[in-house]
Amino acid sequence: MASKTNAMRILDKEKINYIVREYPLNGPVSAVDVASYFQQSADRIFKTLVTTDLNHGYYVFCIPGDHELDLKKAATIVGVKKIEMLKQKDLQKLTGYIHGGCSPVGMKKLFPTVVDSSALDWETIYVSGGKIGLQIEVDPKELQQVVHAKFEQITKK
Repeated sequence: MASKTNAMRILDKEKINYIVREYPLNGPVSAVDVASYFQQSADRIFKTLVTTDLNHGYYVFCIPGDHELDLKKAATIVGVKKIEMLKQKDLQKLTGYIHGGCSPVGMKKLFPTVVDSSALDWETIYVSGGKIGLQIEVDPKELQQVVHAKFEQITKK
């Protein structure tokens, strides 16, 4: 069993039920690979994307592993003109997480978070547990409570 990550400690503190799912570090890296390893639909494995409006505003989006974030739609939802993906080199400094292990739970700060509304099609979804090789299976509504997320349709396939 993996040692507790910040994401797990926060879920424990909030009394949120979750299941830790580990995968081999030498294997899957993309959300689609992780879905295949767990024999799940890639629509159920949510990747966490961090964006910026270039004005020191940061936004977190969780989308199904085989989808792409619609940046225009996402910007509109968070109320800014334009957003772009945060540069990978800035991710750890801003969130405390590395690329491939970025969880929507337990970042250094609580940023505005939007989860694709397709998450509500599932009893549980998978999100990063806070490090590569670790996923957390959690009820999307409980995830919403912890990160104060809103559900919106934010993808293009």
